Amino acid sequence: MSIDLLTDDSLTIGNHTLRSRLIVGTGKYASYELMGECLERSGTECITVAVRRERLIDAAGNNLLDFIDTSRYILLPNTAGCFNAADAIRVARLGREILLGLENPGADWVKLEVLADKKTLLPDPVATIEATEQLVADGFQVLCYSTDDPIVARRLKEAGAASVMPAGSPIGSGQGILNPNNIRICMEYLKEGDPDYPVIVDAGVGTASDVTIAMELGVDGVLLNTGIAHAKDPLRMADAMRHALHAGRLAYLAGRIPKRLYATASSPEEGLIVASPE
Repeated sequence: MSIDLLTDDSLTIGNHTLRSRLIVGTGKYASYELMGECLERSGTECITVAVRRERLIDAAGNNLLDFIDTSRYILLPNTAGCFNAADAIRVARLGREILLGLENPGADWVKLEVLADKKTLLPDPVATIEATEQLVADGFQVLCYSTDDPIVARRLKEAGAASVMPAGSPIGSGQGILNPNNIRICMEYLKEGDPDYPVIVDAGVGTASDVTIAMELGVDGVLLNTGIAHAKDPLRMADAMRHALHAGRLAYLAGRIPKRLYATASSPEEGLIVASPE
């Protein structure tokens, strides 16, 4: 089995099927050239793009999209930086128009972020549900950034979300998976009667082991950005994240041994060499 292409283990979200379960963001890199190399090294097929104008065009007038092969990657527009439902809906529609112009298949979906405040960057659950309902009615496949609250996760699915994406920890914090039990409950609620419903951990990943832990919980994928972009060596970290995701997915499918309080011998007790009687 190839570590790069688990072709029999693809991820389907709405109308999109991805061979890689790692979704990578395009922000915070030291340069667009470095971003492009990291995306390639990560093995991702799907990348997120913040639609707001200041994210697409930098101070030098460079357009982010000029450094992305839009025929190679499925773009996932996101509404980063929006703090109310109306702004998020407006940005989502703008993203759709941009991607339609590029003839990119990602034009029909959006990663929805409706933030509550600038300090925590946690989502506003009420505004997120409101925006989800309106965007679904407008024909979008909505991937919702959420807290790890199982009740909110269930409400988002009921609102029509194509995927719920609970945060492992706050955006950019690098704290990893703070509450694995809540992630497990989210999956239980979201997959009840619908085992193929995609649940993706979004935000808080700091290093490769965080990705592996998330995948070992049984989530369907991981979305990350800062963990690569702000690493001391982003290229090596992109490689690490790629392999960590596959390791975690394979370990989940293999099934870990149960945890026990006491030791269990790995060798059989039969046939032991014993001292000969005197």
